[in-house]
Amino acid sequence: MLDKFKTRAIVTFGLGFIFMWLGAHGATEAHVNYTAKPRVVLPPNYVKEIRPPSKKGSPVIVDFSIFVVDINSINVEDMDFRVDMFIHQRWLESRLEIPDDIFEEGDDYVTLLPEVFENFWQPDPYFLNSKIAGYGSPYVASTSLLRNKGERDSKNFHLDKTLKIATLTHKFTSVTLYKNKTVRYAARMHAIIACQMEFQLYPMDIQVCPIYIESFSSNNQKVKLRWSDSGVTLNPELKLLQYNLGQPLELEESDGYMPEKVGNFSRLTVYFRFERQIGHHLIQTFAPSSLVVMLSWFSFWLGLDAIPGRVTLLVTCMLTLVTMFTGADIPPVAYVKALDLWMAGCMLSVFAALAEFVVVKVLDVQYQYQVNRIPKVLPMRISNMEKGQCATVASWEGGAVRSRKATQTPTTPGQTSLQGNGGPPKPARRQSLLSVAWTDTDTGVEKIMWREIDKVSRAVFPILFFVFVLLYWPILLMKSS
Repeated sequence: MLDKFKTRAIVTFGLGFIFMWLGAHGATEAHVNYTAKPRVVLPPNYVKEIRPPSKKGSPVIVDFSIFVVDINSINVEDMDFRVDMFIHQRWLESRLEIPDDIFEEGDDYVTLLPEVFENFWQPDPYFLNSKIAGYGSPYVASTSLLRNKGERDSKNFHLDKTLKIATLTHKFTSVTLYKNKTVRYAARMHAIIACQMEFQLYPMDIQVCPIYIESFSSNNQKVKLRWSDSGVTLNPELKLLQYNLGQPLELEESDGYMPEKVGNFSRLTVYFRFERQIGHHLIQTFAPSSLVVMLSWFSFWLGLDAIPGRVTLLVTCMLTLVTMFTGADIPPVAYVKALDLWMAGCMLSVFAALAEFVVVKVLDVQYQYQVNRIPKVLPMRISNMEKGQCATVASWEGGAVRSRKATQTPTTPGQTSLQGNGGPPKPARRQSLLSVAWTDTDTGVEKIMWREIDKVSRAVFPILFFVFVLLYWPILLMKSS
């Protein structure tokens, strides 16, 4: 039994040693094969820090194209927007040695591993006006880029130190090598792009937001970026929540001087034109505010016997407009916007209706004061009229006041007037009465000032508001176009 146990132990130890040796040898072979793969296409004297050779004085041409998958999070407070896209770069690497056996039958290209691509020379374009950029799925990256929506909304948004606005090359990409020694690089990425927005015409503003792509370290004498034939393509299913994306996109190629890098660098620019949709604001702001202004005009049909209802109506209209405009989603900018002018016009109309009520109430108080004083003075004037000592005759008919010039009778020099000092009568009391009420010479009907003001206001206020609307919208449409 002991001999059998020793024999099994020796056999087990021997087999284990053999397996360990085979495993180590296989790992070494795998490592050798892995590291030897770049040597299939790279010559022995290849240096990846040196750009591909070109004609004397001519830069390396890098064709660039973008496929925009989605545009979202257009933030007017931070003045930026987020774009998810596929980027494609293509350039000629004439130093490669490409054997035909690496291509599958019938194919003129082969897809390389990202680890192999790290041994190639690579251009170094980057987004000049990006706040942050990343690779991979936008849903996975959103946790590290944006942390959470609450942090960004509360202005406590901090960038992860591990993320960089660096070159547009990364190991999570696709590299294709063609038989004609053309290298094609593709990657899915997302970026938050800064955009200097203007809101003078809000909510009919048009934001033109560029994306600048520039070579970081190679100036325009070494690397030249160029838009490919496809340029920038938009996802046909792309829809924005509050904007229309103007098409076609404007593309531009230029050379920009960078003082911080002391040189001219090749630059690509694509302009995104965001046209705000007015439908949301028509339903939420313009239509309700217009109805509130029209509702304030009903107060002109309410007499002064309904003072609580009239005051309540006007004050409620004013508070409704204030609440409506303060709760609107308005960009917090210091200058005047088109929506501010609309707000001012609506609030001024309601405020004028409230001021009109104050004026007619004051006039009514003066009218009631004059009406209540005249009956007390009337008997004295009648008595003096019979004696021929009054220059005017006042009569009271049915509660309405009539005033007319009386026929003067001859008087002796010793006779005195109603004032008792022999002087002419003072017209102060009569003019005060005529300022709040008068008699129509054609119909003989008494006209009261505050009632006439209410009648005129029923036509003047709507006319003035419609004139404001007719001036506001054509000018706004003309400027926005």
